[in-house]
Amino acid sequence: MPSKSCSRSDLSRAIQRLEAELERLAGAPVTLERPSRSEHGDYATNVALQLAPTDGKPPREVAEAIAERAADLAEVERAEVAGPGFVNIFLAPSWYGDALGEILEAGDAYGGRFVETREQIQVEMVSANPTGPLTVGSARNGAYGDAVARLLQFAGHAVEREYYFNDVGRQIELFRESVEARRRGEEPPEEGYSGDYVSEIATEPGDPVERMLDEIRRELEAFRIHIDSWVLQREIVESEVPEVLPGLDTYEAEGTVWARTSAYGDDKDRPLVRSEDGSYLYYAADIAYVRNKFERGFDRLVYVLGADHHGYVARLKAAAAMLGYEPERLEVLIYQLVNIVEGGQARQASKRRGDVVFLSELVDKIGVDAARWYLVSRGHDQTIEIDVDLARERSEKNPVYYVQYAHARIAGILGNAGDAATSTEGSDPAPAERELIKRLAEFPDVVTEATERRAPHALPNYAIRLADDFHRFYHLHRVLESEEQAFRLALVTATKAVLARSLDLIGVEAPDRM
Repeated sequence: MPSKSCSRSDLSRAIQRLEAELERLAGAPVTLERPSRSEHGDYATNVALQLAPTDGKPPREVAEAIAERAADLAEVERAEVAGPGFVNIFLAPSWYGDALGEILEAGDAYGGRFVETREQIQVEMVSANPTGPLTVGSARNGAYGDAVARLLQFAGHAVEREYYFNDVGRQIELFRESVEARRRGEEPPEEGYSGDYVSEIATEPGDPVERMLDEIRRELEAFRIHIDSWVLQREIVESEVPEVLPGLDTYEAEGTVWARTSAYGDDKDRPLVRSEDGSYLYYAADIAYVRNKFERGFDRLVYVLGADHHGYVARLKAAAAMLGYEPERLEVLIYQLVNIVEGGQARQASKRRGDVVFLSELVDKIGVDAARWYLVSRGHDQTIEIDVDLARERSEKNPVYYVQYAHARIAGILGNAGDAATSTEGSDPAPAERELIKRLAEFPDVVTEATERRAPHALPNYAIRLADDFHRFYHLHRVLESEEQAFRLALVTATKAVLARSLDLIGVEAPDRM
């Protein structure tokens, strides 16, 4: 994954300025971290521990010198040395006003537009076979892929979402045969599809595959995933495979034409064509599709694939290399399974048997917001378990409701405030206000790391912490008709904006009323 596209500007400017001042004093790079306990300061750095070996002095002695100079900075109220040589920084009231002012000044751009090099990026997501409605597994693909795309766009890249329809092959044939059998009043083939949806489609005229293509398009739009381009495998096979094969590194053995992918980083060579009849195998379409994408001018290709596609990482990168492209320009993101628990019981899934959990069923039970939230609530390399009973609960036990309620509560405060003035100056923030501002100042760093690591699960985790800090502040301090009304209105305005952005980046709405 790219690491050169971002810089230290991903931090809030207030934190970045403070780091720069401390770096000037220390004569070495400084990274500030928030201590877990407030008595250890607002921020801390271990720069003295890093400098001590080269300075030839004990770490605490180096830390004492840095702390003494740091205490003279306008942003710093005091600095202390702790442990083996940590420097704990306690911030002056003015720092909080400056930080809050910068958040409000940035507006909708706060935390975003940080890339140094803008790329044209394609994110291919879902790409489920049109043999049935979308399952919760495909929904995780879409929720994750779309969140990654939103992060990349917010960072400043140009992003296109694509869906690749596999409209040829044995599974498509079995699906058509299953529907036709139902139309004749017969049972589907032994390896066919037997869900209730097959019987429903059988009552309608026309090609069932086209019917499912339309249904998938509708489901994704309803799930707040807008696909920019739709590609049919048949078109790739018919128009592009014949063009790409002659230029590949191939050989013939065992009645098959093979791509020499092992010479390009794959663990083995891949079959392309059956010699006896000239029929194309799966990898022929895969490699032609890679070329098709790069030839459209994308700087980076991102594939979002399920847990059963681990082998595709090396083979797709090998395809890029064989075609003359840098393999690093192609990313394969693998997500794990989704388990649905309802009434304390796990739901078993089999698409062919028809007892799979479909996206539409999940949305009917818990709504789009909860579905989008829970499907990205853990890292894509971890299995997700969605407790349906919890996900549809309207209480603080349900994290998505808890975060949305914080946003709605602030909307209510601002609605009652009308045109009341706001100000970020002249206040000495209370401890709860300071904690809330520091949390807001973390947002750019959270977004940047989530973007670089392709890890949108950091956003719901951050949103919960931000909602925690807001609720704590709200229960301790009155906003309207208080002596600090102008400052607190500025604070809740910034909090509302950051909560809304955190939710939007994972496809969840930020309601003004609950």
